[in-house]
Amino acid sequence: MLELRRLDVAYGRRAIVEDLSAGPLAADTVTALLGPNGSGKSTLLKAVAGLVPLRGGQVLLDGRDLADGGFAQRARQVAYLPQSLPAAVHLRVFESVLAAAHATVGSLRAQAADTGAVMALLERLGIGHLALHYLDRLSGGQKQLAGLAQALVRQPRLLLLDEPLSALDLNHQFHVLDLLREETRERGLVTVIVLHDLNIALRHADRCLLMRGGRLLAEGAPRDVVTAETLAAAYGVRGRVETCSRGLPQVIIDGLAVSLPPLSPPMPPTP
Repeated sequence: MLELRRLDVAYGRRAIVEDLSAGPLAADTVTALLGPNGSGKSTLLKAVAGLVPLRGGQVLLDGRDLADGGFAQRARQVAYLPQSLPAAVHLRVFESVLAAAHATVGSLRAQAADTGAVMALLERLGIGHLALHYLDRLSGGQKQLAGLAQALVRQPRLLLLDEPLSALDLNHQFHVLDLLREETRERGLVTVIVLHDLNIALRHADRCLLMRGGRLLAEGAPRDVVTAETLAAAYGVRGRVETCSRGLPQVIIDGLAVSLPPLSPPMPPTP
């Protein structure tokens, strides 16, 4: 399980994440990280991945501080997929996924990532037909799916995804989220995904963390976190959560709130 204890992250003198504690987030669960633009979601994810230094606090995985083992050991346990992928190198999709397995997980796992396993993963993501295509010739959505394959093939214990749906169409959004839920359960992963679509979070996530201004506003089950009150507090909108004809929750926005309320201490997590 993953636990965040009193994390502080800053860029120079500017605090981005302040005294943030969350969790424990159990294995086999998908947690949606929510909040308006500029609330610190991406910075928090980078800090958990070890890509941004902490000014204070601890990131614990199964009770052990990830900082204790050094970056190489952390990289073997944590896979991070940024929202903006680096400039694509002139590699085929298949080659890039196989290289990701060999680069970070060690010889034993890399041997297990044979051609059949890589092709099976690409097929599950719906991009098997792109295996021999070059990364730098793919669309934005196709690159995101290739990046997700590179993250999953490393067999991490903690999977961190920053807006992995931003370039995907509706079909691929639902396909990828269903696949991530399945992979999370089969492999016993702790998966944390930054999302902007609250309806997707309500439908696909097991838990939610809601941020505003670098602090945690709410934590718990999706229906407990996404409410009329938190929509106003985090996003400054008047909204409600209704149940559709199939019994699924759906966010409806009615308008803008008069003003954002001041920041207050975070809500206690729900069981």
